[in-house]
Amino acid sequence: METVNWALDAAHSELQFKVRHLMISNVTGSFNKFEATVSTEDEDFSTAKIHFSADVDSINTANEQRDGHLKSADFFDAANHPKITFESTGLNKVSDEDYKLHGNLTMHGTTHPIVLGVTYGGMAKDPWGNLRSGFSLEGKLNRKDFGLVYNAPLETGGVVLSEEVKISANIEFVKS
Repeated sequence: METVNWALDAAHSELQFKVRHLMISNVTGSFNKFEATVSTEDEDFSTAKIHFSADVDSINTANEQRDGHLKSADFFDAANHPKITFESTGLNKVSDEDYKLHGNLTMHGTTHPIVLGVTYGGMAKDPWGNLRSGFSLEGKLNRKDFGLVYNAPLETGGVVLSEEVKISANIEFVKS
């Protein structure tokens, strides 16, 4: 069968993360500039090869000072590690809509395997005749595994930031 390539529609896609702050609330952020491609040899994406990258400089938490700190050597060190990347290693179909996406995530110069839950939204033709496909992704990681170890203790015990980071994305692709 012929390989089919899919390109990210950035205007209809988003990538967000959440981190517990002061052990009482969450801070939500996003990456405003990212790229993704999918190549597959079937209609149900079971043979999909997925490549993703996000520009660390595009991080946005709606607070310029915090964004600057996140780009610094205390966290992502954007000057030395400007990209976060993901390469898929497998996709397991759980049901007609649900998949487990396995891959290697590289962040801050460190690579670790990660598993993301994926919900397939379906396929549709847009008004211009382009075939589109949509997905929602959910997952979590331990930021310390990737060398993002900055933290500060609280007077009452605990720490300023949790180690766990929740990831969510809504992604739309256009058949090339």
